[in-house]
Amino acid sequence: MLAFEDAQVLDVMGPLEVFSRTSRWLIDNGKSNGSSYRVEIIGLKRGPFAVSSGLRLYADHGIAGVGAGIDTLMIAGGLGVAKFRAHAPLIAWIRAQSRLVRRLASICTGAFLLAEAGLLDGRRATTHWNHCADFARSFPAIRVEPDTIFVRADSLYTSGGVTSGMDLALALVEEDFGREVALAVARELVMFVKRPGGQAQFSAQLALQLAEREPLRELQTYVLEHPGDDLSVDRLAQRVAMSPRNFARVFAREVGMTPARFVASTRIESARRLMEETSLPLDAVCARCGLGTAESMRRAFLRVVGVAPGQYRDRFNRA
Repeated sequence: MLAFEDAQVLDVMGPLEVFSRTSRWLIDNGKSNGSSYRVEIIGLKRGPFAVSSGLRLYADHGIAGVGAGIDTLMIAGGLGVAKFRAHAPLIAWIRAQSRLVRRLASICTGAFLLAEAGLLDGRRATTHWNHCADFARSFPAIRVEPDTIFVRADSLYTSGGVTSGMDLALALVEEDFGREVALAVARELVMFVKRPGGQAQFSAQLALQLAEREPLRELQTYVLEHPGDDLSVDRLAQRVAMSPRNFARVFAREVGMTPARFVASTRIESARRLMEETSLPLDAVCARCGLGTAESMRRAFLRVVGVAPGQYRDRFNRA
């Protein structure tokens, strides 16, 4: 992991923990006699440096002393990216490493460093959702995908905001050791199973933080806990004692999406989790999540998640 002063600490430690935990799981389960991954931090120079939270990390190597020999190079993001985008030796080192490593990946706004090195021109890429507009303006030759967890373009990978780097790391573990190992590691880390690349970087649950008024926050909680109920605008407006028109206007202003979109997102996510964690028939999932018929759920999944429900269950079910 390439990191630097004011890097986002979770960009660094999240993915590295995934690889370290994988090595330990393989040993504990008799599938490896040694360390399957060796993780190291590379800095501008060897030694300690401060990251986003005020903690200090230690770089095992400085870039001047690192040539060939890296298998997978990951580049952290964070506030420090703005400063180091103009660091010519660093950008030149990244460009040189792109010809030497098997895989090159960025976490969060680390994509800006890949872009400065000219490695993403003409390719699909992503970064933290809050920086995608700036990313697209700064690098018009890149096809920016703001609503994806991670994007693979040959041997180059870019991931979305912060913890999306752990999703990417799990995907790389799956490439190396298969789905069973990746799912086992996800369970040990108490993570949701790897989200597909077509899914938004933030879930419907995070929208709970957006409403300012207490009645609307309580209503959002109700929707999240009862996705199979009648969640029409009229019924939701009744629950907060507002007219449907005024409710829809206030909800959209405070939450950033219409009530219908919030309900639809919640229902899709609820169905997704049921298919990851249970063996319920699809009809039962539809009923429990308020998605109507199996066909309507299939259309919704294809539109939002990018795969059909059956394909999603085959790939991500843990039951």
